[in-house]
Amino acid sequence: MNLEFNKNEDAYKQLISQLKNKTKKVKLGGGEKKIEAQHAKGKLTARERIDYLIDDPKDFVEVGAFVGDGMYAEQGGCPSGGVVTGIGHVKGRQCVLVANDATVKAGAWFPITAKKNLRAQEIAMENRLPIIYLVDSAGVFLPMQNEIFPDKEHFGRQFRN
Repeated sequence: MNLEFNKNEDAYKQLISQLKNKTKKVKLGGGEKKIEAQHAKGKLTARERIDYLIDDPKDFVEVGAFVGDGMYAEQGGCPSGGVVTGIGHVKGRQCVLVANDATVKAGAWFPITAKKNLRAQEIAMENRLPIIYLVDSAGVFLPMQNEIFPDKEHFGRQFRN
């Protein structure tokens, strides 16, 4: 019985370690060189901008960190869907926060980015929370613009909301 427990515990610890490593990698967005380029321009990364705005970065709950995982490989990938979303407190008020990640294709929008933004809006509306956008985006990712529709059921719904 103890042997089976120990095997399960070891497997669990390995999975936790893999999750932590994957989280650390995804939080680099477009990579260390892109982060350095942002800093060289005097700009903060998406996560740094959120941390700077919210009352206590330790209380920030990121939503959808693994969105885009394994997608758009032929375009170089899209970590976190190219946008950081989550819930944190600003001046004591709980808010939904959205920040384009300019380290990922200059913050350009992929189809999954639109879905993730819509989900953040739904969370805000369902929970009657204000939403704060920290925009640093090149706009729609042009090679995939034919997959982003401006109608009320897709990309345009964000503006409708």
